[in-house]
Amino acid sequence: MTAPVLLRGVTHAYGEGDLRKAVLRDVDLSVAEGEIVLLTGPSGSGKTTLLTLIGALRSLQAGSCRVLGEELRDATEGARVRLRRRIGFIFQHHNLLGFLTARQNVAMALEQDGDLAERERLARAGALLAAVGLADHAEKLPAQLSGGQRQRVSVARALAAGPGLVLADEPTAALDRASGQEVVHLLRDLARSRGVPILLVTHDPRILDIADRVVAMEDGRIVDDGRGAAAAG
Repeated sequence: MTAPVLLRGVTHAYGEGDLRKAVLRDVDLSVAEGEIVLLTGPSGSGKTTLLTLIGALRSLQAGSCRVLGEELRDATEGARVRLRRRIGFIFQHHNLLGFLTARQNVAMALEQDGDLAERERLARAGALLAAVGLADHAEKLPAQLSGGQRQRVSVARALAAGPGLVLADEPTAALDRASGQEVVHLLRDLARSRGVPILLVTHDPRILDIADRVVAMEDGRIVDDGRGAAAAG
């Protein structure tokens, strides 16, 4: 079976002409079914750019990036939109809509399913919030929740539509130690119970213990693929 994420020779740059700057250089990476992979490395090493390419948030410039069976090289915008609907995204700043309750924020992720009535969407959202320990907070607005609680809502939202892949960018950066550990272990447990692979970008050494593999990046390259050998540079 093909890995949910398979990259070969991915290279990416920003800018044009004399201002062109390479941010990824010949990156190879794979993520297996149910695997939790952490991407680490200094700021500017290319971690977030790599995550946005895998999440079909940017156009691929060079190399091959196959995600959930779809090749992103030369993919149309429509194809990338369809793929994004199959991926759960979790960001550092949760991106919740402040005028919607926690339940409504999670239910939004189910609006693409035209077969679900609003009542069913809200019921599913409530069940997911209960699964992340927020059953008593479903009707609260984001401003009424703590940082850790808001990030739990974003975890529930990311998992709402049954994604084939979860991508997380610094999900613990704005949280204290206890809240950060809570969120990543919750994410791990919920995603593993569904067999969903997770690719998580982090600077946070406190959460390395949740990973099946830690991939180190430096200067746009993978310098250690987490399999016990440094990658060729």
